[in-house]
Amino acid sequence: MRFSPYDTGGYYDELFQPDGCPRSHARLLVDTIEGLSDGQLLRYQHAADRLLLQMGITFNVYGDTAGTERIFPFDLIPRIIPAAEWTRIERGLRQRIHALNEFIDDIYHDQKILKDGVIPAEVILSAASFRPQCQGLNPPRRIWCHITGTDLVRHGDGQYYVLEDNLRVPSGVSYVLENREVLKHIFPQVFEGLKVRPVNEYPSRLLEMLESIAPRGVDPTVVVLTPGMYNSAYFEHSFLAQQMGVQLVEGHDLTVSGNDVFMRTTKGLERVDVIYRRIDDDFLDPQAFRPDSLLGVPGLMEAYKAGHVALANSPGNGVADDKVIYAYVPDMIRYYEGEDPILPNVPTYLCWRDADRRHVIENLETLVVKSANESGGYGMLVGPHSSQKQREDFAASIQANPRNFIAQPTLALSRVPTLIDDHFEGRHVDLRPYILYGKDIYVLPGGLTRVALRRGSLVVNSSQGGGSKDTWALASEFPS
Repeated sequence: MRFSPYDTGGYYDELFQPDGCPRSHARLLVDTIEGLSDGQLLRYQHAADRLLLQMGITFNVYGDTAGTERIFPFDLIPRIIPAAEWTRIERGLRQRIHALNEFIDDIYHDQKILKDGVIPAEVILSAASFRPQCQGLNPPRRIWCHITGTDLVRHGDGQYYVLEDNLRVPSGVSYVLENREVLKHIFPQVFEGLKVRPVNEYPSRLLEMLESIAPRGVDPTVVVLTPGMYNSAYFEHSFLAQQMGVQLVEGHDLTVSGNDVFMRTTKGLERVDVIYRRIDDDFLDPQAFRPDSLLGVPGLMEAYKAGHVALANSPGNGVADDKVIYAYVPDMIRYYEGEDPILPNVPTYLCWRDADRRHVIENLETLVVKSANESGGYGMLVGPHSSQKQREDFAASIQANPRNFIAQPTLALSRVPTLIDDHFEGRHVDLRPYILYGKDIYVLPGGLTRVALRRGSLVVNSSQGGGSKDTWALASEFPS
């Protein structure tokens, strides 16, 4: 199977230059694939699919009447990030996560950034994910965003932009680890030749970070708290617990007594020091948040406030996930870090501003409109691919609740060759690196490349028909 003829389609292609020649960092991979015998790559793809099926790498789709559990699609052709590019991404993410953490801590304490007029107070106080219950909280090490998945896109100008921040319970890192295991078996010589940076230390890094925030420093007990097997990311919850060698628990497995948290075991109650929670704030503790929650642990927030247990991520950090507040992150970086952002935001219109709202409604056919707190590709209008009826409905929704909407230009997302039937076609991708914040800030080399498998689609979410690719962050440069 050969790449020629492969059409970049006028988009920035991660492996090929506009003239169709491989980029220097992709030449070894392209030569290796083109050197395979007829049908070999397809056999590799089928073998990878079978392996992923055996591993049980699935996700659940809510509301899918055809059955909730699906195999997460995986494409063999990786995305490759040159060393210099990765260094800049890593620096930019460290800067951004540190500033976001400073912002969250400030918002729940002195609110200096509001008093100084950098962000309008009403934007924060009206955010659906702002938690008054968290005001005055002091998480261990004053860290609120322990695990983050930041979505990046590359535009046609070759520049990386931050599309959104995911600070609550970001998913997908298990696919990064499993995708890598599959490709290492298929392209071992290419891995060695390109000096691809490893990702397999993530579980140990995650456990080290979780242990570092424990209230007690001696052999802390860590658990992963899951909503249960019907959650869309349950595979990941169980996978990470197994990889770290810790218990996977549900809310009914934990109990609070005297502001201490205990896990029910066959040998009796065992104290828990750190909870990696994969449950949203609303369902975490029925005494503090939603009283109808059956997923959480009554009294957990009081134990957390008392400093008897650590939670990762900290409750309340979802305020920085609000897509309206996202627009102010460059200002946060300048305010808290005293420097310009290394990774820019996508230009954003805030519909609560009168002038922005008028511009958005008049130009819906060219913009991407997003709800402030939706995820997974829901609550979104992709203007160029929308109908008149959809645009009219969104215009009405914007007018009714302008605070809840932002709009951005439609970016020409970069593409990567993707195996479609028996040939290659370009498909749009984004990138979700994962960042751990404990004693220091660690960025997992590479991250999850999500790919829009439908031709022409810009929506990469798994719930909207997307898949994934392995991401190779290189340790050294290659000559042009």
